[in-house]
Amino acid sequence: MAQAAPVMDTAAEEKNRYKNYKRNADYTIDQDWQSYSAAEHDRWDRLFARASEVLETRACPEYLDAMRTLKLSESGIPDMKKLSEKLSPVTGWQVVPVTDLVPDEIFFDHLANRRFPAGAFIRPESEMDYLEEPDIFHDIFGHVPLLANPVFADFMQAYGKGGQRAMQRGMLKNLARLYWYTVEFGLVRSGDGLKLFGAGIMSSATESVFALESASPHRVRFDLKRVMRTNYVIDDFQKTYFVIDSFEKLREDCMQDFASIYDALEGASVIEPHELAPEDEVITRGTLEYFDAQT
Repeated sequence: MAQAAPVMDTAAEEKNRYKNYKRNADYTIDQDWQSYSAAEHDRWDRLFARASEVLETRACPEYLDAMRTLKLSESGIPDMKKLSEKLSPVTGWQVVPVTDLVPDEIFFDHLANRRFPAGAFIRPESEMDYLEEPDIFHDIFGHVPLLANPVFADFMQAYGKGGQRAMQRGMLKNLARLYWYTVEFGLVRSGDGLKLFGAGIMSSATESVFALESASPHRVRFDLKRVMRTNYVIDDFQKTYFVIDSFEKLREDCMQDFASIYDALEGASVIEPHELAPEDEVITRGTLEYFDAQT
């Protein structure tokens, strides 16, 4: 498929021009949709086209169905208010603009009340393939579609409520691992094999291929306590991907009271990202070749 030449900004590019926008008490801002430049809309379109082509055969059916429900498309950066008007009647969720990552207590409060905080800025041209903090493409293309799935939408709200309790117990690190290995980098069993559902994978065309097709990473059946003991990689592909059986099972696992789980985890050792545990149900044992080559 021919790739159109990028539209370039005439002014020097800022990584996040929303940094100094006025924030409300809940850290939301005015998206100021009219202020996006032609270059920024063009960047969304190219990211969207590239990722959509890769995901056509790799994303889980629930994600692809939700994309059609919300009518997300290669037609410029979405207006979050209009997107919420499509999403809210389906599952009661809204998308609210923020400048960047918000404090944990604010984040959990938004999720617990069916509001997803999405970064309003779009990555600069120099970071098309990798960026350290989530932008509007990662948040909307990666996260928002599955919020139109009723089962996943319930799970996300339960996660928000669970986060509030985890903060009280001092177990936030363990709960963050659950989010990382499911919401961001999860795989799911599907009728014809494994499929993607994690937003961190979905919004990266290269990791979308790596997560499913590379021989390097381990792929292990999801187990709640195992995942909550496992460290993760923040600046590269994952060394282990966890595979859920279904969104229904994930919701069931995460709607329970975590008190007993936290009690058990307090004395448990940490598992490093490359390690396999004796009790793991290993779907594919990775070679770790990609990672070994970098050392």
